[in-house]
Amino acid sequence: MTAPSETAVLHHVPYYAQWESADLVPAIIGREIDAADDPLWQKSGADSAEEYAFWSWRLCGVACLRMALDHWRGTTPTALSLAADCVAAGAYVRHEDRVDGLIYAPFAAYVRQRWGLRAESRPELTTGQVRDEVTAGALVMLSVHASIRDLGAAPPRRGGHLVLAVGVTDEAIVVHNPSGFPGVSQRFTHIPWSELDRFYAGRGVVLAERPPS
Repeated sequence: MTAPSETAVLHHVPYYAQWESADLVPAIIGREIDAADDPLWQKSGADSAEEYAFWSWRLCGVACLRMALDHWRGTTPTALSLAADCVAAGAYVRHEDRVDGLIYAPFAAYVRQRWGLRAESRPELTTGQVRDEVTAGALVMLSVHASIRDLGAAPPRRGGHLVLAVGVTDEAIVVHNPSGFPGVSQRFTHIPWSELDRFYAGRGVVLAERPPS
């Protein structure tokens, strides 16, 4: 019997971690080193290592946007300059010791107005809709639990972290994970559809090129 053919769509999107040194992500997440000790912190556009360390834990959405901008525009601003834009747009709310966000609606409005992309806040977004959007050429920011990086057995909740869907197959969604581990779960990581629901909160942001007018 001939095996059924697999439908596969893969967008060749550049990868950005939410830390400048992607190879150090396991050590930073594991608290073996402080994010302020990232030797590439200045590439983020931060004014100090301490500012970088504060923001770096909160930049998954910015990292996803940087990937999309590099993919469609061939360049991207620094992480902290985009974070500042998002604060000004109301997509992040900065407090002394925390940041609220990413808040999808003002973020999507900012991306449309500043970068000319189609950007839609989707508080309800099924996996079938994600598949359709990616197949049609979009990139989708998905709200998942961070333990998706190693398919943790029992995430305490869904959502709280953003990854970028860059492809689909019959068996899996393909993501770039800003806090994934190098060689394991950073780039073009296949997450089985059967596993995704344990981590996915059913919401996200759809990004795409605008059709010619």
